Amino acid sequence: MNMLTEAAVEKALDQKMNTIPYKMIGQDVSVYYGEKRALFDVKLNIRENTVTALIGPSGCGKSTFLRSLNRMNDTIDNCRVTGKITLDGDDIYDPDIDVVELRARVGMVFQKPNPFPKSIYENVAYGPRIHGLAKAKADMDVIVEQSLQRAGLWNEVKDRVHEGGTGLSGGQQQRLCIARAIAVSPEVILMDEPCSALDPIATAKVEELIHELREAYTIVIVTHSMQQAARVSQRTAMFHLGNLVEENDTDKMFTNPDDPRTQDYIMGRFG
Repeated sequence: MNMLTEAAVEKALDQKMNTIPYKMIGQDVSVYYGEKRALFDVKLNIRENTVTALIGPSGCGKSTFLRSLNRMNDTIDNCRVTGKITLDGDDIYDPDIDVVELRARVGMVFQKPNPFPKSIYENVAYGPRIHGLAKAKADMDVIVEQSLQRAGLWNEVKDRVHEGGTGLSGGQQQRLCIARAIAVSPEVILMDEPCSALDPIATAKVEELIHELREAYTIVIVTHSMQQAARVSQRTAMFHLGNLVEENDTDKMFTNPDDPRTQDYIMGRFG
């Protein structure tokens, strides 16, 4: 009876996931660094208000794919991207797309916390000021406070928002960077191993934050930690040697993957 119940629950969850619309769609995405090909015809769709984890051994292409979702690869010399990536149906590599506006819609949090050498307030206000999102200081005050609250940082820094952001602990700095990313009201947040430089307590806080942010944002996270992928994501995609091996519900990927390479990687047989 228990097995039947578990199967029924799993089927219901699958059906529910399949009704969630796609926020971003990648079709035959290949990335080249000069003559070297780093990604091979990747087809991967990102569901709305879902955390999608990208896993795989070092150098497998997961961060390269992540950076292609907001055209960060444009900043790398001799890098070119082929195929098609859409955001709400719009081709993000269309020549008429404003890249600055794209990166406001698809924000990014990097591996190492990188607050600006400015106050906590100015770190968060930087993006809204550039994009003209606040007409008056009172409007900016609201944006800064709400962003810090959403990042789970307000109660820790509300009495020192005009002090330097670089004086915070590593975990607080990373949450400040998340606050900075969400201050411009993005639709998608990309996270490239956001906890790799953090201690376990700070990591737990960021993971809890990711869980909360999913209600308002679509999140794609690159992680080297299998445990983290299992904890924070609903979908997982496995990369190997520049290829997308498989993508599925996280629970299925970690209990019954379709490809033996995924099983071997999760079990630590390579990586």
